[in-house]
Amino acid sequence: MDPDRILPSFPAPSFRGNQREALEAISDAFAAGNDAVLVRAPTGSGKSLLARAVAGAARTPEEAAPAEATGAYYTTPQVSQLDDVAEDDLLSDLNVIRGKSNYTCILPDETTTPVDRAPCARESGYDCSIQHRCPYYADRAIASNRSIAAMTLAYFMQTAGSEVFGKRDVVVIDEAHGLAEWAEMYATVDLRPRTVPVWDDVGVPDVADADDPLDRTARFAETLAGVCERAAENLVASQDLTAAEAARRDRLQDLRSELKWFVSDYRDPTSTTTWVVDQPDGEGTPITIKPIDPSRYLHHTVWDRGNKFALLSATILDKEAFCRGVGLDPSNVALVDVPHTFPLDHRPLYDVTQGKMTYEHRDETLPKVARLLVRLMAQHPDEKGIVHCHSYAIQEQLADRLENFGVSPRVRVHNRENRDAVLEEWKATDDTDVFLSVKMEEALDLRGDLARWQVLCKAPYLNTSDSRVARRLEEGQWAWYYRVALRTVIQAAGRVVRAPDDHGATYLADSSLLDLFDRARSDMPDWFADAVDEMTRPTLPEFEPAAALAGTDATPGARTGGRTGGRTRSGSQSAGHSGSRSRTASGAGNTGEGTNGGGEDGDDDHPLSDVWGE
Repeated sequence: MDPDRILPSFPAPSFRGNQREALEAISDAFAAGNDAVLVRAPTGSGKSLLARAVAGAARTPEEAAPAEATGAYYTTPQVSQLDDVAEDDLLSDLNVIRGKSNYTCILPDETTTPVDRAPCARESGYDCSIQHRCPYYADRAIASNRSIAAMTLAYFMQTAGSEVFGKRDVVVIDEAHGLAEWAEMYATVDLRPRTVPVWDDVGVPDVADADDPLDRTARFAETLAGVCERAAENLVASQDLTAAEAARRDRLQDLRSELKWFVSDYRDPTSTTTWVVDQPDGEGTPITIKPIDPSRYLHHTVWDRGNKFALLSATILDKEAFCRGVGLDPSNVALVDVPHTFPLDHRPLYDVTQGKMTYEHRDETLPKVARLLVRLMAQHPDEKGIVHCHSYAIQEQLADRLENFGVSPRVRVHNRENRDAVLEEWKATDDTDVFLSVKMEEALDLRGDLARWQVLCKAPYLNTSDSRVARRLEEGQWAWYYRVALRTVIQAAGRVVRAPDDHGATYLADSSLLDLFDRARSDMPDWFADAVDEMTRPTLPEFEPAAALAGTDATPGARTGGRTGGRTRSGSQSAGHSGSRSRTASGAGNTGEGTNGGGEDGDDDHPLSDVWGE
């Protein structure tokens, strides 16, 4: 790459905020010989524009020797982030490619068939006469031949080793803070009837009670891989498959690859990956094989794919820890800090804590949080708000209590299946509805009047019943545990304030958040620490459901569920904040919240699962 081309490659007609200074620092860091540059840029910095400028410094074909890599990749874990890039006129030269399932076949009789189930995927040797017009293959051809190819991290990892998307000179990863967790999730092998097409053809042993559970699991994985291979070969030999048979073939081939990767890595004495296995119900029941710190996996899927790397995020909180987690050598990595440009009084934090929301305290605290929400609805009668519930269990209990209070006409909820549709409906409405969300602390742009206030119901600690989390805590990795939770809080705080002239209030309802701020203080960016230090306890209206509905045509007591969306039943900065400075609660040692901060919500999947996709 040519670092001198970074600044001229900036795609906007002018710089705003600290963009010029950031790009100059990034250019200097690459010019100093660093292989990777971490760019810690807060919300509103225009990270996508910074990413485009870095990608523009990649070696061109005219400059390259025949064997040298050219061009750049732009990738992000967030599907919504890729959507934003595709719609941004300033980023029109980022050529977006998605997975086959996101495209529809254009053959006359297949117009509702996704490309991964089209005749070319079902029939052996199928020669498509209009493949040159196929939306997937057209996008792939463009992206593979242009200087900047843009894709989700899932698709980027899936194409490791492909001839179409080989090594490039520069790789830019946006929203890179969760890279280690994304890799862990993507490398996890989940064995259950839904994911194993030949489940009934194999005897699933009790691996958890074996003398060596991992070795027993590896031997079973080898056996299962063989069964998958034979079953896939029978389908591959068929000349014409149905869509269901094509899906079965693809899953068998993918599962075989997953199993072989696990066995290969587990048996490799040089691998630094630690594997854990879960089988809580014994023989014949599902098995989950999970990696911890899968740096070897990242080398294969990410680090071997480029010469120079730029990783951007608001929440890369500790350079050394981040590098250890993703397999980078910190001595070849630079950190560029971009200062925040949003006025502090536009992004206030408010202490409205009602007690701890850990499992053993929740029955006492959650009713208080529900009453708090009614008071906040009255505080913001003419403004939309979002409540980060942390889990579907908390969401459902809050929704039930709000319905009992008679304020459900102003409340919307979602479930796992309709989350995106309900979110878009809520964003599109002019009503001042309150959205009870789950796992939307990241990659959500609620600029302007889309939301003026939000509530964090629970400190977002990882689930301690997850074997990966438990293993790390057994090894004393408490700093990592608190850092991950703090990262999610900081991400959440940026949802409702998206520009220097935007404003929104963030309310903290769980007292464990104050403890988290004490424990993870050393990892806080200065701009967030400033907000914590200025946090106050506001004066709110008294509990009065009628006041919560003041901005609507509804009256309290109406048990309608018409706005609740996902329920199974039918159904300027606001003034008035005053009070004394809030002091965070002190804490010592690794006890209390850390021992049970996230392990109680069995209805939750992996914290990243709702946004993972091609």
